[in-house]
Amino acid sequence: MTPKQERFVEQYLLDLNATQAAIRAGYSERTANEQGAQLLKKPEIIAAIDAAKGERSERTKIDAAWVLIRLAEEADADIADLYDADGDLLPVKDWPLIWRQGLVQGIEVDALYEGFGESRIQVGQTKKIRLSDRVRRIELIGKHVRVKAFEEQVSVTGLDTLAERLERAVKRRASDAPL
Repeated sequence: MTPKQERFVEQYLLDLNATQAAIRAGYSERTANEQGAQLLKKPEIIAAIDAAKGERSERTKIDAAWVLIRLAEEADADIADLYDADGDLLPVKDWPLIWRQGLVQGIEVDALYEGFGESRIQVGQTKKIRLSDRVRRIELIGKHVRVKAFEEQVSVTGLDTLAERLERAVKRRASDAPL
């Protein structure tokens, strides 16, 4: 591999965007899209990317099993763990770790008041939590374990010939139309 190709591999691992990796590696912005696609077809580039991903996985201890375990823990997390026996939201520091690591996207606290001006007193508060997309996690698990529950590509045969027949029919109809 050339030094430029090695830089491409390094840059590709940052965001898995071949076009941007090509630009950052020094290829022309004008042709970066084509260059990135071509580089990803070269066996030595593919091998270098795979080897670098493997090394990174070893360093971080993050692999497919880790991802699947994490997704399963997140999918199984019980929202009841965020509340006390009286139904009040627990302080964040008391939440189970899995909830503090990204399952909650945000917390909104609104104070409720009675009265006006100086005599206004707080009588309560409303706390709303915004959860991340748990359905997406289950979808990712389904894709990982290949249950095909969320298959994105549907294979349909016979459409090419149907399209050709429709095109011929349109042409026949156009030629039969009076001028």
